[in-house]
Amino acid sequence: THGIDIPRSVFVSVDLPLEEGGAAISGDAQVHLGLWLPLIDGCDFEAEDPGPNCQVGVIAEIGPYYGDGDVEAMEPANRLGRFLIENYVPHGFAVAQVSVFGTGQSNHCMDLMGSAEQMGIDAAVTWLGTQPWSNGKVGVIGKSYDGSTPWEAAMSGNEYLATIVPMSGLIGIRDLMWRNGSMESRGAIMHNGVYGSFGWDGDGDDWQTACEGYVQGYLNGPAAYLTGDDVNYAGNDYWTKRHFLTKALENYNGSVYIIHGMQDWNVDPHMAFPTHQLALDAGLEVKGLYGQWGHHYPDRAADHAGSGSGRGAEAYPYTTRFDWAQEMLEWFNHYLCECGPKPLLHAEIQDNLGGWRIESTYPPTDLEWLPLGLASNFSTASGGPTVTPTSRTILEGPLFEVETRIAGLPTLHITVTPTTTSGHLFAELVDADTGMHLGHATMDIRFYAGGKEGRNLIPFQPVVAKMEFFAMDVVLPEGSQILLILTQTGEDYTPALVSTAPISVALDDSSTLSLPIVQRAAQDLFWPPGHPPPQSG
Repeated sequence: THGIDIPRSVFVSVDLPLEEGGAAISGDAQVHLGLWLPLIDGCDFEAEDPGPNCQVGVIAEIGPYYGDGDVEAMEPANRLGRFLIENYVPHGFAVAQVSVFGTGQSNHCMDLMGSAEQMGIDAAVTWLGTQPWSNGKVGVIGKSYDGSTPWEAAMSGNEYLATIVPMSGLIGIRDLMWRNGSMESRGAIMHNGVYGSFGWDGDGDDWQTACEGYVQGYLNGPAAYLTGDDVNYAGNDYWTKRHFLTKALENYNGSVYIIHGMQDWNVDPHMAFPTHQLALDAGLEVKGLYGQWGHHYPDRAADHAGSGSGRGAEAYPYTTRFDWAQEMLEWFNHYLCECGPKPLLHAEIQDNLGGWRIESTYPPTDLEWLPLGLASNFSTASGGPTVTPTSRTILEGPLFEVETRIAGLPTLHITVTPTTTSGHLFAELVDADTGMHLGHATMDIRFYAGGKEGRNLIPFQPVVAKMEFFAMDVVLPEGSQILLILTQTGEDYTPALVSTAPISVALDDSSTLSLPIVQRAAQDLFWPPGHPPPQSG
């Protein structure tokens, strides 16, 4: 119902402590944003008092890509900004595209989600919430890096932050890059090798990028690669200050709408689970949307169409949520302007064959665990109890006589005997008939007990490796059979200590695969708006 005003270029001053270096030393640290306001009759947004009924809620998308791999912050970005501007400014919202430090027209350092970036985001949220035209309610939304900044914004408990919508976002850098000590191949170079160069553009302000984060990035990436842990020794807090979730749950008082692809292996879905339940436990209002798509937005069908078998193809085209823009309008109406009904707070989850259903939380609370001993319920199809870097062990599981639905985080507690002081194991579940990927788990054996701190292994002394799979929502049709495949590594994970030494795995009932099972019927499923139901099946 409203027009869209021309974009405004805004620089927000940020008071940084001197230890942050860079622009903190010169005292002129600034984050830059492009701002779009609605054209509302009778409202003068340049005035100290814009007029009655002229205060609007604000939607912000915050990230490093304006001017670095995408358009400038003053132009609608195809990642998300254009969608926000064209759809929500006409409904009476302001939209801001914000560059984090060291990117776009923001100065200072690109410190990869560190303390300075967090303070810059907090300052931008405060500015957006305190303008005469603002109603004091700000929402932060985005995907990937831009889906991590909502969690960064929530860390300080900013009084103007009313809602966050993290899509495929990180709850912490190390939380994503290491899983039970197993490092993603990019983990050691994310700061200096991937994002650090964003701060260098050849102008006279490049000196301001000389911050401690660059030095720490060079040291802490390789150190974590070698040890598998957060190298939090002697006060080194590089990784701990880049963990967002704990402070966000302690300090934030707004709502959370988590959106994540169950087949997103760029930002793995363990960023969403158990985060959904932890946010509920913290007393927050939480909704989740979890489809069988990859590192994508919920409503972009062309992106979903490229999914491979076992990676979302079987669920397509029902992965595409054409109703998502409307859902977000209702969400922003309620939480940013209190002008609509409260959204239903639950988890909408899609299984690997395409069916959607609603759960009160995810993983569901009414799970029944099905334990399968590796001797009682499996037989060896190939390989054996010794796993080397070039071999694999394939175990044939039981036939499922009725349709079975796996929902949540399966576990594999397997007795492992290393031959050196380190070791690595990767487990994959596949459909025996089709070879379709169902799920996987990874572990640096030094982290056999779980957690973030490894333990020294003693050669030839067995330990029980308590592996947890990434979240799965998988339907096994009647008569299905599963395979459990054991290798030393898989996907994009790299053993923390490269080793060619074999490890032994116990293929007896001291090792157990446990599947979380839920009972759901056809009437529990729904087809999302915009899709006709299939004619059969």
